[in-house]
Amino acid sequence: MAFEKRREKFDNSEAEKAKLDSWKPKTLLGRLVKEKKIKNIDEILDKRILEEQIVESLLTLESDLLLIGQSKGKFGGGKRRAWKQTQRKTMEGNVPRFSCLTVVGDKNGHVGIGLGKAKETLPAREKSLRKAKLNVVKVTRGCGSFDCVCQENHSIPFIVKGKCGSSEVVLYPAPQGTGLVIGDECKRILKAAGIKDIYSKTFGQTRSTINLANACIDALIKTNTKKQNKK
Repeated sequence: MAFEKRREKFDNSEAEKAKLDSWKPKTLLGRLVKEKKIKNIDEILDKRILEEQIVESLLTLESDLLLIGQSKGKFGGGKRRAWKQTQRKTMEGNVPRFSCLTVVGDKNGHVGIGLGKAKETLPAREKSLRKAKLNVVKVTRGCGSFDCVCQENHSIPFIVKGKCGSSEVVLYPAPQGTGLVIGDECKRILKAAGIKDIYSKTFGQTRSTINLANACIDALIKTNTKKQNKK
């Protein structure tokens, strides 16, 4: 079983490499990346990226599904799942539709999330993965806790606050060994960004996973500002 899993992972990496080799850019930015004239993604994050291969060429990303909804009935009541189903009433009957939220990151200061919707779970997952790659942002890491003087990039440099809808997230620098003191959804986002220690507070409607994840991303984007937020 372990050998089969390793073999599947190896085959997937080879398939992704072959996909990048056969990639034909359609934008000027894509051509510059394909010709190796742009080697650092931080140079183009302020521009609009329209091709996911641009991000794949410049970063080694890992993906994870965020939790959006709760399963019911035969799926096991009370257990959470990584996709949410909605239905639309028509004359022909109920038309199901699925949504999926994915996070990608290189664990070295870059992270992105994406929401995909489709009539089936697999296309929804592929859409969310593509959007997450196109929404990659830079995160400034540091050691801003007064209890720690290691000067390593294991936390954030100062207090930041993010908001989306009624959900609010406040992130505080933490000393080494603290871990990620935050909810599971935001914990996956911080891990993807390469942050190991954090304190946090959440306000508002935290059961809305999409708004909570966007609020966490909004807070991480504010780590790129030099002015410290006052609470």
